[in-house]
Amino acid sequence: MNINGKPILINSSLLTVDENGFGGTKLSTATPYTVLETSIYNALTDAFVNESSALNLTVTNAVKPFSVCYSATDIVITRVGPGVPTVDMVMQSDEVFWRVFGSNSMVRIAGDGGDVWCLGFLDGGVNPRTPVVIGGHQMEDNLLQFDLDSNILGFTSSVLLHGATCSNFNFASNV
Repeated sequence: MNINGKPILINSSLLTVDENGFGGTKLSTATPYTVLETSIYNALTDAFVNESSALNLTVTNAVKPFSVCYSATDIVITRVGPGVPTVDMVMQSDEVFWRVFGSNSMVRIAGDGGDVWCLGFLDGGVNPRTPVVIGGHQMEDNLLQFDLDSNILGFTSSVLLHGATCSNFNFASNV
């Protein structure tokens, strides 16, 4: 994983599936937000907070189930959502990654207690069966292509970059 293009150190052995089926990464539309094994989660949030400080963002009170939140008044909104550091999910090499922009990394929570944007990744604890479960919020407005014959996953970064959403995307276009 990278934050703003900078790699974060994680135990890569967690991403290898063992003989008992533990490890790896899965996609889950039944899981609302990406859930990470604790050491991966801590590395991600530490790097994200560090990179956010360069944007003059200061962590504010957390709103459960999230632990990293920022005041909505401090966040600039862009074409791809909140202007926050990007999160890259690196695949088989550094050149192959799925870039997650603010629209998919952040969750807005507004109510009587205030208005905040929270990092939409959750701590899944130590030793989960699957250390990385990519949730529906992170997949929203991204196109995924499953080539089952070749065992390859293809993906776009957010279609918001092209002024589209999945609900209005023209599948006949060359985007």
